[in-house]
Amino acid sequence: MAPAAQVASNPRTVEDIFKDYSARRGALVRALTSDVDEFFGLCDPDKENLCLYGLANGSWEVALPAEEVPPELPEPALGINFARDGMNRRDWLSLVAVHSDSWLVSVAFFFAARLNGNERKRLFNMINDLPTVYEALVDRKHVRDRSGVDSSGKSKHSTKRTGEGQVKRSRVVAEEYEDDDEEHNETFCGTCGGLYNANEFWIGCDICERWFHGKCVRITPAKAEHIKHYKCPDCSSSSSKKTRL
Repeated sequence: MAPAAQVASNPRTVEDIFKDYSARRGALVRALTSDVDEFFGLCDPDKENLCLYGLANGSWEVALPAEEVPPELPEPALGINFARDGMNRRDWLSLVAVHSDSWLVSVAFFFAARLNGNERKRLFNMINDLPTVYEALVDRKHVRDRSGVDSSGKSKHSTKRTGEGQVKRSRVVAEEYEDDDEEHNETFCGTCGGLYNANEFWIGCDICERWFHGKCVRITPAKAEHIKHYKCPDCSSSSSKKTRL
């Protein structure tokens, strides 16, 4: 297994560093939730010291640590695979999540070293507004306790967009979460990695087909009504680059 290729862009502004943080965080949330079986299988205790990396492009990988000393970026927890079979699975995943949160903050503030105090404070506040990887994992564990029914007994709904640009009502019911195996079908925000909640407005990208909190991509329900084909920020950015080429 080759060492991780951590080299990425060098974000310099608060917004760029936060975007880098969000992409890495979303990747780690997926590794520990929707992709957990694949992640678990890759963490073979018989292999060398392995690390879980969230990459700036939104993907994750289990790999050997960087060979450079010192490394180009701070390194995540080393040897997460050794404890895999010696602990309860959920306890092990929780431990990996906590170490992942620590690593994410260290990478963000590695990039933020040249910012001034006010900028670092603003960056921390933006980071703090997102659930941690650990919180996302714990929230997922208990999601089947949520029925989507409010105190008055009425089902709550949220608006989602379909691939045809049509708006539909998506209902969450308790039966969807009766089996842990069905959790792999749940939806996560493409920006923050948060789990789908029927109490919030979501919008789907017609290009990559990922779903997003409206607040994460700055789209309100009223604005969504006038959008025929929605492109998420990543797809819009990719289209702009191709046009310039």
